[in-house]
Amino acid sequence: MDVFALTRAFIDIESVTGNELAIGQYFHDYLKPLADKHGGQAERIEVEKDRYNVYAHWGRPEIVFSTHLDTVPPFIPSKEDGEFVWGRGACDTKGISASMIKASEALLEEGVRDFAMLFVVGEEVDGIGAHFANAHSPGPKYLINGEPTENKLALGSKGNLRIEIEANGKMAHSAYAELGDSAINKLLDNLERLRNLELPVDPVLGDSTCSIGLISGGRAANVIPDHASATAVVRVVSDMDEAIEQIDAVFDDRVAVSYPVRTPAIRMKSVSGFETTVVKYTTDIPKLTNWGQPLLLGPGTIHVAHTAEERVPKKQLVEAVELFRNLVKQLKTTN
Repeated sequence: MDVFALTRAFIDIESVTGNELAIGQYFHDYLKPLADKHGGQAERIEVEKDRYNVYAHWGRPEIVFSTHLDTVPPFIPSKEDGEFVWGRGACDTKGISASMIKASEALLEEGVRDFAMLFVVGEEVDGIGAHFANAHSPGPKYLINGEPTENKLALGSKGNLRIEIEANGKMAHSAYAELGDSAINKLLDNLERLRNLELPVDPVLGDSTCSIGLISGGRAANVIPDHASATAVVRVVSDMDEAIEQIDAVFDDRVAVSYPVRTPAIRMKSVSGFETTVVKYTTDIPKLTNWGQPLLLGPGTIHVAHTAEERVPKKQLVEAVELFRNLVKQLKTTN
């Protein structure tokens, strides 16, 4: 299959996070003949029941292509026109996977060895596949991670700090508010201070940003609320501990605060001849610290990922095959 057909084949296998069994089997079955033909090995590595990372390798891997098998919901089947391949995962990251595989096929035909491909489960939720893989690394020198960067090599990605905020109070009839204690008022006061916090700016990564994405609380319009909660996400460009210390300082003792997700900002390697960019999203790279010096590259734009209009330009898919192929060759000359 060419890169367009392979992208569509991947898209048409529903693989919403937690349901990666079929896509993992397809990847393994596609890669096994390629591994056998060129003296390599293709493996399905169990992460948990019915969830497998897929790892194909040739020789002693110095460079590893990696991206994820899962997508966000809902499943959207593929279609194509003269300019794009459409569907869930088109750019995040099934088109990237197809480009990596086609680049690997070309490299193997040229006699290049000592590289691998790692496809992991769970990136869109908790990174379980990457965490598992990190404990079983073969120790390569470079990790080429795939996410949509419009085929530009990312110099950095922002961190991800999730903040959970809870407030408790006392119920009362809304006509006698003085008899109660509003949890929502406590929460809103603290959220306002969070919104007004001046967060760090980095010369490469840009501004830190804060988004309050979830708010819940209350029992009825005429009841003083006894509980309220919110979830916010800060895209961090500074040291994570420093960011948490700064954010902690805005909250008072009327709320309980926790930080269940702490993914640090990452700075990455530049390579001569490649256009560069900086991305605001997070990737599996911080979870794959044992897989070598990271690079981030892939066709498509993050602006349409996770949307009903997800698509990847065909031109960029073709370009990505050559970019991935050339990147491996260039990294090998620097070893």
